[in-house]
Order: sequence, then C-alpha cells, then structure tokens
Amino acid sequence: MSIDSESSFDQRYLSILLNRINVCKRYKPQFGQGQKTGLSLDEFQALYSADIFYSWFGLDNPMMYAAHKAAGGITSVYRQIGIGCEEVIRQLFMDHLGLKPEQAKWSYTLKARRTQKRTLSLDGRIALADISSARQNKKISAWLNQSADYLDVAPKMKRALQGAVFEIRQGYKSKDSKRQNADLANAATAYSQGYLPVVLVLSTQIDGDIAERYEGEKWLILRGTMSGSSIQSTYTFARDVIGYDLASFFQRNSSELKTAIEDVLRVLLNAND
Repeated sequence: MSIDSESSFDQRYLSILLNRINVCKRYKPQFGQGQKTGLSLDEFQALYSADIFYSWFGLDNPMMYAAHKAAGGITSVYRQIGIGCEEVIRQLFMDHLGLKPEQAKWSYTLKARRTQKRTLSLDGRIALADISSARQNKKISAWLNQSADYLDVAPKMKRALQGAVFEIRQGYKSKDSKRQNADLANAATAYSQGYLPVVLVLSTQIDGDIAERYEGEKWLILRGTMSGSSIQSTYTFARDVIGYDLASFFQRNSSELKTAIEDVLRVLLNAND
C-alpha cells in the first residue's frame, strides 16, 4: 500500500469515527419526558423545582443535572464509538474486498404466522461470490475453512459456507438475554444461508460467559488483541485476511481520537453547555 493510499484510508476512517464521537456533544438527558432533544439546564430546573418532593431534597441542583448528563453521555460515547466501528469495518470490506454498500450488509425477513414480518440484520457481510479478486477470494475461503475447523462445524455445513456475517462491537459486556437470544437465532439463520457468524470485537472487553455461550452456538469470536491468529484476533484478521492494518491505523491516529474524547468529556461534565 502506498503512502498516499494509506493517508487516504486514514482520513476516511478517522472521519467516520470523529463524526460519531462528536454526536455525543449534543447529548442532553431526557428525565423521562420523552422528548428526543433532551432538556436544557433551565428546563430541568423548572421541571424539578415545580415538583414539591424533588424540591424538598434539592434535586433541582445544577450538579444533579450535570450528573445525569455525564451518566447518560458516557453511555452515548460507548454507543457512538461502537456505531463508528461498525461503519469503519463495513468500509474496510468495501475498500479492500471491492464490495458494494449493499453487499457489505446482511439482513433477512423473519416470517411469523400471528405477527407482522420482521427484518433482522447483522452489521457486516463478506460473500465469496461478491469478491472479484481471485487472490482475495482464495484468502477469504481459506480463512472460512480454518474458522470452521476451529469451531468443529459439521463437514456438510462447512462445505456449504459461502461467506461470513459479522456482529461488530467495540466491547460486549451486556447480559441482556433478549439480545443474546436474538444473536443465537441470527446464527442459525446465517448457517442456513451458508454464512459463518462472527462476533468481531475491537477491544478485549467481552464477558466470559457471553463468549462461552456464543462459541457453544458456533459463533467465531474475534477479540481486539494484538496477538493471535486471524481466527482469534480482530487486528490479525484485518491485516492478514482483509488486507489493511487496522491496529496501525488506530495507533497513528490515537492522539486525535483522544483529543476528540477529551472534548466530549468536557462538554458532558459541564452543566452549562
């Protein structure tokens, strides 16, 4: 990869992440009022001071507003980083495997007798049929076979694999059983359509119980480690299989990412912004 190409990719991926991080600056707590824009400090104080019970406790204090803003805002930071990472990984698939936007996504319709149809999706997809480069196609195919062997996928199912679908996370600690059950159902559908289901985590933050459960259902889990093979490490997978050194990208742009997060935190910790 030339220096110009590397710089071009860096700017594209960095822009995706910074745009997502900057969304957090606009976060305002809703305080159960159901308005999407959230409440300003003045609106919060008017609401809480008008509630006699809250006013007795002094809960209309600007520091209470700041605490709510910080708590919800931090959740927003993690969420937006996660969404940004989803977008970056899909862009990697498009840039380095030649996929079109619609080819880099995967969804399916769940048919039910008594309820309306639902469309479910995962965050990314690589289908062998969509990769025009023979070299890249061969590389992805070899990775699929290696992954299937690691997961002890049945030979018939392994032969049917034509690609992979991805759940992309910055970290995965949630114990939400509803979400886990939905993911396990996604895996069953993925295999039925010839796709290997993959959880791709950008950090090392994944709950051990969750990882064990997913692996038991034949999900491949890629963790954000700097070591390990392409069926273990997100960054080895990106470098050796996709063809882009994602870890080096983060290292090169760490200073700018840190500055963006610091700016967001200053806003979130200030009640008056």
